[in-house]
Amino acid sequence: MDWGKVIYVFFSLMSLTSIAGFLYEHSAVALFVAASLNLVSTVLKIGVRNLLSAELLASSLVADLHLIPAFIYLEVVGNLEWAIALTIGALIANLFSVGLVYIESSKTHEEY
Repeated sequence: MDWGKVIYVFFSLMSLTSIAGFLYEHSAVALFVAASLNLVSTVLKIGVRNLLSAELLASSLVADLHLIPAFIYLEVVGNLEWAIALTIGALIANLFSVGLVYIESSKTHEEY
């Protein structure tokens, strides 16, 4: 078992579920937690040399660049609608990332 992969998949899924939590209950704390978890996930993906590592890192960066402005729109500007719209974009990027992890793990298992 690749523990590095377990850890970054864990943080990716935690970010995804935290985003869903924000979309259910519009809380600045939930959005901050989702952004923080996604940043940790992004840092963990840096330097990974897997089959789809570039795509995984890119999708994580896209989610970061949606969640950070969403938090700013929610807290500084006070615009909940923009924060929700940006968070939905991050949700889509994280779903894409989880799909890539699934594809990568099925390709890895075929090689064994």
